[in-house]
This record gives sequence, structure tokens and C-alpha cells, in this order.
Amino acid sequence: MNIVIIGSGNVAYHLAGMFADSRIPVHQVFGRNEGALTEINSKFKIPVSTTELSDADLYLIAVSDHAVAEVSGTIRRQDCLVAHTSGSLPVDVLRGNYRKACFYPLQTFSKAKRPDFSSIPFFIEADYPGDADMLIELAGKISVNVMESTYEKRKYVHLTAVFACNFVNHLFSRAKEISDRQNIPFHYFKPLIEETVEKISFMEPREAQTGPAVRDDRRILKLHEELLDGTTLELYKMMNQSIKEMYEL
Repeated sequence: MNIVIIGSGNVAYHLAGMFADSRIPVHQVFGRNEGALTEINSKFKIPVSTTELSDADLYLIAVSDHAVAEVSGTIRRQDCLVAHTSGSLPVDVLRGNYRKACFYPLQTFSKAKRPDFSSIPFFIEADYPGDADMLIELAGKISVNVMESTYEKRKYVHLTAVFACNFVNHLFSRAKEISDRQNIPFHYFKPLIEETVEKISFMEPREAQTGPAVRDDRRILKLHEELLDGTTLELYKMMNQSIKEMYEL
């Protein structure tokens, strides 16, 4: 089976790495960023192109969500399977007379950090059962966490990921702003962060909650509020209110 990855960003880069590590041949990586493609070719020894899209049995579109529809319309071949890698787009966003699917890896990707591919969850959706089976088998060569899904389910997967990853990382950024202003090295907080994440490996997040809001410690809450202003103060109040509501305080 000939596989072509379309895209040159972080997702395309790591998909190429996943396939290379799993000894799954990739016929080509096609994209617009020549420098990024050169890096993929050098790193993973996969043919690349910015001008000519190769014929393939499976095209994996790994571009930004707003570009998926346009990019999918450039695939003229009909006797093939085309899958996007987005968590928040339906399969029918793909424009073409080919078979359509989704091959969604649930992970945050940055070139500077190589994730553990074997544990990345994949959510698979396809118009035809045979295509779903093929993509599940393909993902199973990379990861032990593979699940067939629907678009309705995948929307909630993506929403949960935003809360569990994007929002949490933003809170790290806000926390670092506070520590930086007081000349407190942020790495001093990393053992606390690591312990917090480690806890949810063996207990429910709700059971792991600590802090002044869950204790309803109004003195500390007031003290903290006096140290903050602007958006950070509003965020602090909103988070504590959410904690209180969860624990009915």
C-alpha cells in the first residue's frame, strides 16, 4: 500500500517519524514548506516534494484545520482513501470522489519534543467498514491505543483534550509570569507539576484536588486575590469558583 502524507508542519513531521520508527513505508511527504520537507527527508529518508503529488492508495492530510478542505480538493485520484488527521472536523469536509476517513492521533506535537508514539491514542472513522479496519490495523502498528470513533464522539475527544492540555498549559504560562515577576525560578515548580500529573495515573482527578478553594480557605483566597489584577485575577476567581461548584462548597 502506497502512503502519502500531505503537510509539512508538526503533525506531518511526527507522522513521518511514527511510520519510520514502525517500519511502515511512506511513498512521499508532500507540502509547501521546502525547508521543513528537507528536514523530514534528511531525518526519515522519505521522498518529499513541493510540486508533484504522487499517486497513493492512502493520503493522510496533516495540515491546519482551515486548510483541510482546500488541500483535499487537489487530490484528483478516485480509487484511493483520503483521511484527515483533525479531531474537530467531520469526514465529509474532504472534497473529492474518493473514499473518506479520519486518522486522528490524540497528542500535542512539537518538533522539539519527541513523544512516545506507542502510547498515542488514535481515533479512526471511515465511511466504509473495510477502510476502518485497514486504518485500525495501520494505527495498531504504531500504538497500543486505537479506537474506532464517530464524529460526534471525536468532537468530545477534542474538547476534553483542550481542557486537559491547552488550558493546563496556559495556566503554566500564567504561573510562570507570576514567578518571573518575583524572580522565582520556574523550574522550582516542576516537581509539583510532575507530582500532580503523576497522581492521576492512579486516582481520579476529582479525588486528587487540593488547594485553598477545595478547603474553602477564604483567608488564603482573599490574600491571593490581593496579589493579582486584570485577566489573571479574573482567571483565578473563575477557577476557584469552578472548584467550589464541583465540590458544592
